Amino acid sequence: MQVESIVKRTLKLKSFRVEKVSEIKDRLEITIVARRRSLPICSLCSKKRPRRDTLHPRRWRHVKLWGIETLITYSPRRVNCPDCGIVVEKIPWSLGKSSLSLPLIDTLQRMSKHLSFNDVARLFGVSWNTVRASVKQAVEFGLAARSVGDLLYIGVDEIASRKGHTYVTMVYDLTEKKLLAMAPGRNEISLYKCFQELGKSLMNKPLVVCCDMWRPYIKIIREDLHPETTVVFDKFHIIRNLLRAVDEVRREEYHEKKKSNPNLLKRTRYLWLKNPQNLKPVERQRLGALEKLNLKVNRAYLLKESLREFWQCESRDEGEKFLRKWFWWATHSRLKPMRNFAWSVRKHQDGILSWFDVPISNGAVEGMNGKAKAVMRRAYGFRTFEMLRLALLHNLGKLPEPKFNLHKFL
Repeated sequence: MQVESIVKRTLKLKSFRVEKVSEIKDRLEITIVARRRSLPICSLCSKKRPRRDTLHPRRWRHVKLWGIETLITYSPRRVNCPDCGIVVEKIPWSLGKSSLSLPLIDTLQRMSKHLSFNDVARLFGVSWNTVRASVKQAVEFGLAARSVGDLLYIGVDEIASRKGHTYVTMVYDLTEKKLLAMAPGRNEISLYKCFQELGKSLMNKPLVVCCDMWRPYIKIIREDLHPETTVVFDKFHIIRNLLRAVDEVRREEYHEKKKSNPNLLKRTRYLWLKNPQNLKPVERQRLGALEKLNLKVNRAYLLKESLREFWQCESRDEGEKFLRKWFWWATHSRLKPMRNFAWSVRKHQDGILSWFDVPISNGAVEGMNGKAKAVMRRAYGFRTFEMLRLALLHNLGKLPEPKFNLHKFL
């Protein structure tokens, strides 16, 4: 098969033909011309119009052929369109004024989902900005083509974008497990920007939002979303706060008994935080010995294990009764960290009990946060938020991709 036939087959040329393929300075230059009787297509209304004149030749960088740099050369025609005026014809392998062919743009953005921008640039012999522009075009097309009308279950969380408590608010679709929007910071403005990006129509419909008990998030959800929106507080974050309270009790008691018995609670942190079924035989034996000493941390440990039974309740009424009993036990335990946690549970009780109406959690969100961190590690971080947003939406957004009537090289 000749090179001309390969080019014609991959570019799917109908109204064009390959005039010649020449080798110039270790690169292939493909010269394409329009067929004599073909009418150019208007780039605005996509209708066939009479040719007005022909412009100077343009060059497009194409996907390398067997590792050889490849260029496409063509002299665009201008059409005299009665509706749009005098415009350049629609070129099937070109996107606007880009100097890259559509197959190359598609190949670069697909590879960028698996490699860093720098690696893709070195692999294809293009600049970093060329890769960024290809990804940006794909993301912009996907954001314009996606639909969020059927969206119902939303997960809200934040991740650290760099050191120094620099956070990014993330909004996910819990049904399709994809990233919807993100904004810098973890405050009220951040979440409001995310909802604005998704559109007013979404904010005016009842949703189910799963999040942690972070006050700025709760305030925006209550004030700016539909009044019938259901808020479900994530089980993972509740347990994490509970474990933090148990560990605080352990640390306080360790310092109290440090002088009299320094080895009593030394290296016992995970004995109190692990699930009993995950303990090793040696750890289980030591925990059993410590439980006989009537320690404060043991009371916190029993409170922790008893609260796990809350999610085993069969109804909202049963769960409410359980929380009422557990709250009395925690507030009378004479353990300040556990008492503070109990009051936090009481304050957010409605959102915690909503789990019985809509049993969802942010488990999928934690998994997608891990993927987001993997993207950041792959690129050794991003200097600007816009680049971070571009990369994460490209990798986690599951955005619709432009369908070119051309050959795909990947």
